[in-house]
Amino acid sequence: MNLVDFLLNLAALLLWLNWRSAKFRLGPRVGMTGYSALLQQTGPPGFRRTGVLCGLVALLTLRTWFYWKAGSGVRWVPSLDLGVVTLPFKSISLGRMALYSAGSFAVVWVVFYLWLLLLSMVNRSHPETDVWQKLVRLHLGWVEGWPLAVKLLAPWLLAACGWYLAHPGLVALGMVLPPKSTVHLWQQGLVIGLGTFIAWKYLIGGVLLMHIVNSYLYLGNYSLWTFIGATARHFLAPLRWAPLRWGQIDFTPVAGIALVFLVAQWAERSLSGLLARLPL
Repeated sequence: MNLVDFLLNLAALLLWLNWRSAKFRLGPRVGMTGYSALLQQTGPPGFRRTGVLCGLVALLTLRTWFYWKAGSGVRWVPSLDLGVVTLPFKSISLGRMALYSAGSFAVVWVVFYLWLLLLSMVNRSHPETDVWQKLVRLHLGWVEGWPLAVKLLAPWLLAACGWYLAHPGLVALGMVLPPKSTVHLWQQGLVIGLGTFIAWKYLIGGVLLMHIVNSYLYLGNYSLWTFIGATARHFLAPLRWAPLRWGQIDFTPVAGIALVFLVAQWAERSLSGLLARLPL
């Protein structure tokens, strides 16, 4: 069931991106073909966008019914992983499955936009002619214009505010314990907000892994691999001083992957321990 939930979340995310990017199209630029096309904005009929959005709502609604029927039969206990805290849905009722269906997609949606935000920050010097970075900027919309410091702090503070607003409902559903004070609740939110950055480990690890593969296997002269290579070099910038090259083999990406996941594991354990000790 967890695998089914993951695949349905990916399908829902693709529908969202289809709806979001319906006003964009890949148009050819002079002297550029294929993946090197320049991403341009256009205004297709609104009927298509409405249909895609209705499809997304239908998917989330139909899977609510599926989870309610199939979940109880296999004794499935769904849960929302928020980084340093997990919210279990122990009672499989139709209402709770509707909440889980929306919440599960919301988590995937937030993680995806956290990834876009990281790409926006590390590749902020990329030119507009980079079609992949332009796609990132278009999907971020007005957020792309935020200063670097605001982009870095926004996920932390927004997650803290989201926890503060959602907590009364979670307490009413019996999913979390009530806080000892308002200060305690805000402390929880700030710790959980820091945990949102842990989601970046999958993007960094994936980009570095693809960079390794492309470095030793010829996969074609596509703009995607140029984008991956440039992004990987930005991710690995803090390790440029390390003597990790042996002959023609560069172990820096491997060290980067290991370091990212070790730091993420340490951060998750530390934040979980801090959350358990609250209030301070």
